[in-house]
Amino acid sequence: MDILIVRLRLIGDVVFTTPVIGALRRRFPDARLVYLVEAQAAPVVAGNPHLSEVIVVPRRRGWRRVVDDVRLARQLRARRFDVALDLHGGPRAAWLTWASRARVRVGYDVPGRTWMYTAIAPRSRVLQPRHSVENQWDVLTALDAAFASGPDRATDRTTMAVDANAVARVRARWRAAGIPADAEVVVLHVSAGNPFRRWPESSFAALASALVNAAPRRWIVITSGPSDRDAAARVVADARTAAGESAARIINDDALSLQDLRAALNDAALFIGGDSGPLHIASTSDVPIVGLYGPTLPERSAPWRPASIPTASVDVGALPCRPCDQRVCVTHDYRCLANITPDAVRDAALRLLETAR
Repeated sequence: MDILIVRLRLIGDVVFTTPVIGALRRRFPDARLVYLVEAQAAPVVAGNPHLSEVIVVPRRRGWRRVVDDVRLARQLRARRFDVALDLHGGPRAAWLTWASRARVRVGYDVPGRTWMYTAIAPRSRVLQPRHSVENQWDVLTALDAAFASGPDRATDRTTMAVDANAVARVRARWRAAGIPADAEVVVLHVSAGNPFRRWPESSFAALASALVNAAPRRWIVITSGPSDRDAAARVVADARTAAGESAARIINDDALSLQDLRAALNDAALFIGGDSGPLHIASTSDVPIVGLYGPTLPERSAPWRPASIPTASVDVGALPCRPCDQRVCVTHDYRCLANITPDAVRDAALRLLETAR
């Protein structure tokens, strides 16, 4: 049996599909599992041992995308897939699933697209406090009733392979920065894909200085995405100013690729970050995590892994506008994130660090 899995983007969303991959392999041990993904999120699944092949598709715009998709559709159709699973639900993913001409095509109940599938998985029209892993799993249940019991956080946790070369790169870079091998390293990711998930720079700086001053063996590694390197540099500068004599133990490592980040987390004592791709990469490791949730709900996107691994979710609680669709901040002040205090995050971090010792 040949099974095509379609989940084009984003990084966190692709992470949330990895339990599905493992479940498919257990159910169909001899199947050929092929994953279709865009380049940005491809590292998440590139080394997955359950996949037979990963097809990375370009993400271009305009007529170039039309050319790419027609060419890709022909290639998929020639492969004669038995099953195609659309775990995305967007227009491009739905069309490619249909164009594969797989005998069985499963996708979500999205208006205007259900005709492209032979089996339909339910999809709520409103934001619900239900985890994204469970939402992805609905496609499996629509495929085969054997999956009806749902995913288990231990058996079906999120995963990402660790690249040995990335481990060596990160360790060499951290040693060059002066981090001792026995240091307690806190990775602090300061950027997010959109402003609705970005905690204020001043809050990150206050948190970093407070944590580094609380323990002499503790080092803070600030990471960021390529578009937020200037912001990360400002956070490091402000945190060092506030940290005084501990300033040297706050470093900026903005060169981490997704593979490097995943490797670094095996050597870290704690990860702190907003609800974005790097937090979900962290969820594939056993590192304790403090997640910061603004417009999103931890019930939907907190780390999906065994409950025995220390995890804390910090948010401001109920607001009339929360959760939101992250298109327009109706209050214009991003209060769902701005009102999360550095002290609240520090306290959660210290609790996890103590628990993990």
